Amino acid sequence: MSEDREKLEKELSEMLSDVEEKSEKERLEETRKSLPHKYEIRVQTELDPIVEETLKYRSMAKEIDGRYDNYLKKAVRDDKGPE
Repeated sequence: MSEDREKLEKELSEMLSDVEEKSEKERLEETRKSLPHKYEIRVQTELDPIVEETLKYRSMAKEIDGRYDNYLKKAVRDDKGPE
């Protein structure tokens, strides 16, 4: 049992010494990287990937419940412009 305790103490000591060895600059950099991003980048596409994938699946098989019908109608209308 004392061997386990000595092993754990040694591991803890190594972990603590690793933390102490990091410079202030490294700690600040890690903190900065862990913060959530302030801005989000969005890319506008010409084709809606959901519509394209749905159309591909529909060409292979018939949809049972029609759950994407409203989405496709709205997306196709948006592509053509206001009706």
